[in-house]
Parts: sequence; structure tokens; C-alpha cells
Amino acid sequence: MDLPDVRGKLTEGFDLSGVTWLRVGGPAEVLFQPADEDDLAAFLTALPDGVPVFPLGLGSNLIVRDGGIDGVVIRLGRGFNGIRIEGGRVIAGAAVPDAMVAKKAAAAGRDLTFLRTIPGAVGGAVRMNAGCYGSYVADHLVEVRAVTRAGAAVTIPAADLNLAYRHSDLPEGCVLVEAVFEAEAGDPDALAARMEEQVAKRDATQPTDKLSAGSTFRNPVGHSSTGRADDTHELKAWKVIDDAGLRGHRLGGAEMSQKHPNFLLNAKNATAEDLETLGELVREKVFQTSGIQLEWEIRRVGKTGRG
Repeated sequence: MDLPDVRGKLTEGFDLSGVTWLRVGGPAEVLFQPADEDDLAAFLTALPDGVPVFPLGLGSNLIVRDGGIDGVVIRLGRGFNGIRIEGGRVIAGAAVPDAMVAKKAAAAGRDLTFLRTIPGAVGGAVRMNAGCYGSYVADHLVEVRAVTRAGAAVTIPAADLNLAYRHSDLPEGCVLVEAVFEAEAGDPDALAARMEEQVAKRDATQPTDKLSAGSTFRNPVGHSSTGRADDTHELKAWKVIDDAGLRGHRLGGAEMSQKHPNFLLNAKNATAEDLETLGELVREKVFQTSGIQLEWEIRRVGKTGRG
């Protein structure tokens, strides 16, 4: 592949299994780690139109298939991990882990505590309208800055992203570089204590010591178009999986967690095919037992098989 000159790093045939939380997946045809936003914009401007681009965050909500990803995988790093607080607004680079945003904001007396237990980084949280404990990105996001596939820097108001339950309308190939959140004031000590409680609750109910990608399937009902959850009427994905008798079910090296059956685990040297096949089996069995069609929350990308 004929690639533009960069100030960052280009790596051909990069093994993506080492940078996803499930530790599976084939190679990226090319991995690009831009030095900064200007480097990213110049690269995308010069990159031939026919070359596909896939932005990769921390790999926390992702299955990369065993055949890998064609084109260019873009992974943001140091040039995109700043956090600054201006009054009630928290501005975070797309590569900043969600937990770090929550902690930095809390220390400054700003409440984004819902981000504390969400795996991954800011870019993925915006793309998926991530949420926890009744709060969603949609409740706090003001705007994002991004670089389009054509290399243009743009600012997109939150309203234009059409944020819904685990959904946003970021343009294809667009690389999010920064997000602006509005955060209410709060006592730093009280916010820190709340986050400690959230972490303890998460660790008690989820297999955080295992190789997983967070929740595997979306909750099937109980959500409005804004991404807010109605906890009174919400049906949980874990419950219908449990009712189908699939808690702890295994296929190859993949397993539905005993602790939380909506967590798909790499229990023992699983392949991406093991994980995806087990997930599809779960969808089939749940539909047979309850008539409910579960939808994947984990993104599945790339080619099947290995070349």
C-alpha cells in the first residue's frame, strides 16, 4: 500500500490481538498512530480515497475477527490524551480513558462520575453513547471535534450526532479527536466516595478479573430515543440469557460468564470465531425461549478466518 509520509508511526501487519481486551483478532493491514491532530489530518487528506479507515480506541468493546482488518487502523495516543476543565465544561481527548475523565473531573469538583466504571476511552464512549447508573453521554455532551475521512477538521454539536441507546451518527471513517462535556458542580470528596462505591458494586457483580469486552448484548427494551433507561420497565439482557440456561455456557475457549451471563469471556485461548459463534448461539437460544432478538453491543469487525 502506498502511504503518505507521517510524523507518527506506521506499522504493517500489526497484530491487533494484543490491543483488544478480549485478546483475539488478526492483523491490521496497516496501523497508524498519529503524532497529533495535524498529522492525522494530513495523512487522511493524502490517503487514497479507496483505502478504508477504522478508528480504534482501547479495544474494550470490540471483537476483531481472526482474519484481521483491511486498510488502515488508526489508534490515537499521546497527542490525544489531554484533559482540561473550563468552568463547568470538561474537555477530553478521544484517547483518554473514561475512568480518568471521571476522576480528573471529580477532583476539580465536576460530576462525570457515571464514566468511572465504563471501559474504554472517550472516543468509544461518544460513538456508543455509553452510559451507566442512569446517566449517558447524551446527558452531558456539548460537542465533539473530529477529522473527516477527507482530512477536514470539523466541530459537531451533540444534537447532530442523534445520540440514542448505544448509538451515534458519526460519519463513516470520521476520527473523533476531542469531546466537550457539561458537568454539574459537586463536592470532590463526595464524588470520590460515590465512584468508590460504583467500582465496588461493579467488581462484585461483573467478571472484571477476566478477559471480556463488557456487556455483550444490548438490553432489549426500556430505552427512549435519548439513550435514557427506564429502570422500572427495563428488561435486562443478562436475565433472558440466564432464563435460556446459558449462564456459564462454553464453546471452544469462549464462555458466558457464571458471574454475569451477559459477559462473553475469553476463558481459555479463545479465537474470535469461538467468541462470535457463542454469541450467535446465545442469540438463537434466547429467541427460541423468549421470542426476544438480542442485539450485539460489542462491535465485531474485520475478516473471518486467517490467511
